[in-house]
Amino acid sequence: MNIVVNAELQAYIDPLTAEELEALERSLLAEGCRDALVLWGDVLVDGHNRHRLCLKHGLPFRTVQNPRFKSLEDVHLWMIDQHLGRRSVSNFQRGLLALRKSEIVAGQRARAFAPQPAEPARDEPAPPAAAETAPPPTPAATSPAPERMDSREAIAKAARLSSNQVVMIERIRKQAAPEVVAAVRAGTISINAAAAVATLPAEEQIAAATAGADELKQAARRVREARSKPPKPRETPAASEQDTEPDELEMLRERVTQLTAENLDLRRQLAELQALQARTP
Repeated sequence: MNIVVNAELQAYIDPLTAEELEALERSLLAEGCRDALVLWGDVLVDGHNRHRLCLKHGLPFRTVQNPRFKSLEDVHLWMIDQHLGRRSVSNFQRGLLALRKSEIVAGQRARAFAPQPAEPARDEPAPPAAAETAPPPTPAATSPAPERMDSREAIAKAARLSSNQVVMIERIRKQAAPEVVAAVRAGTISINAAAAVATLPAEEQIAAATAGADELKQAARRVREARSKPPKPRETPAASEQDTEPDELEMLRERVTQLTAENLDLRRQLAELQALQARTP
């Protein structure tokens, strides 16, 4: 059977570490390939490492088709769900997978609930050009809209993480330099530390990652300390300013007194005018 290895699908999930790959190879050599490789037609969906190692050592393997795959998005969602359920997947990887799943589901729901174009009236024939060139209609998909996954709580539940961890992973994905992402993927620094470093300018992130794990941790500590510092107290006025403050207050009081007197005088004038108008026939 000709099995097609799609590079995009092979790279969709983070690769195994060298230690995990060695353990898998030892298991295959000792026990054979017990789990069937999952295919979508001729395309390999799950079992890329097992497939390669079985070919390398001439080991037999089985394949199985998944009839639920209707599109590449269905394949992606299935792959994500498979890896979310595996213990060997790190918290950071699970968070990334759950965020990726939420984006796919959002797109599917948007299309499922989008208004459909109105069909032409049956007594109105289609234009000749369209009738000649259009392919025959295909039945519309009837699969229900996927379950909503548009809140951090839903994403956290799918990833078996806290909402705060999802927020940090989302920040790392959007703001962290590739070198920082590689460090947290490898477990060199924690999600918390990587999220703190991700708030720094890109050049500072790269410099810290290049310097190694200790510098990354120091950079994260500096960010946290800067956040925790209380705001600076207001500066005490200089002696000269303190000396002149009473004079300024006295000037303001005099101005208030002056304005009050002017206001009273204007009211008096207005009252006199009103009385004069009342006496005039």
